[in-house]
Amino acid sequence: MSIAATPEPPYTAVIFTSLRTDGDHGYDVMSARMEELAAQQPGYLGMESARERLGITVSYWVDDAAAAGWKQVAEHLVGQTRGQQAWYRDYEVRVATVTRAYGHPQGPRGSSPK
Repeated sequence: MSIAATPEPPYTAVIFTSLRTDGDHGYDVMSARMEELAAQQPGYLGMESARERLGITVSYWVDDAAAAGWKQVAEHLVGQTRGQQAWYRDYEVRVATVTRAYGHPQGPRGSSPK
């Protein structure tokens, strides 16, 4: 597990926050496949994910068009439908433009507070 190495802003972040249903119902297999598939899409920059009771996955894209393209990938559409039917009690998707990014220690993007 690592923090995604993103370029200097601006870029797009898709934030998916969810509450799961009980049981796996194939979730782990599909989740791994979606991460693998996303990484193959044009404009993909990286992903970070954490799950305890509340799950948060953030995917990073070069721009809004690349993020919108990922939403329309056929296999991803299947995962979205399955999620609505079986895996999520509740979820929210937020799409944002990152205008500033910094961290410590200095990561591969060499960012600093702006």
